[in-house]
Amino acid sequence: MVMEMTAVKSPTKTKHTWPPPQGAWRYEDYLRLPDNGFRYEIIKGELFMSPAPTIQHQRILFNLIKLMGNFLEQHKVGGEALAAPVDVNLPGVSSTVQPDFLYVSDGRLHIVREKSIEGPPDLIVEILSPGTAVYDRQTKFQAYAAAGVREYWLVDPDGCTVEVNVLRGQAYAPLGNFGPADQMRSEVLPGWDTAVSALCPS
Repeated sequence: MVMEMTAVKSPTKTKHTWPPPQGAWRYEDYLRLPDNGFRYEIIKGELFMSPAPTIQHQRILFNLIKLMGNFLEQHKVGGEALAAPVDVNLPGVSSTVQPDFLYVSDGRLHIVREKSIEGPPDLIVEILSPGTAVYDRQTKFQAYAAAGVREYWLVDPDGCTVEVNVLRGQAYAPLGNFGPADQMRSEVLPGWDTAVSALCPS
């Protein structure tokens, strides 16, 4: 379940106020948060918190890591694929997010730093759960488009489906909604012709 941490506003705002009020969170504040098993993200200055993912979520992520690794190696595709937890700082939207999975193309590897990704990845994948579905479909959907993430996948474990959205201007358009019997496609990864069923735990 996604929860918002609501900060109590101080009568006088100073740069030392802790925690910051919603809307005023920065990456520097984010780095002060405890490592307590929750996943924290900042979007447009607001802090969001969600619990650790489910086992089903992690199984799908593990399958995606294997499939993507094999694809990149077999097709001699450059770039780098990474799985959560990894901080991604999105310029222009005051956001620090931790996508479930991301890919940065070969020509943009300069955004991959030692501690974080400094810019929009070419591809982001989020695996839905009952508590994060609205957050992933609305809040992150808008933030990723505004930041310039070229392609956004939403994986629904319940139906074993994948929605692939591609950036057209400053908004996403659907490339396809693929079910367990389908082979899914990608614009960012030409040649990605993978059975959706391969993502789902058997």
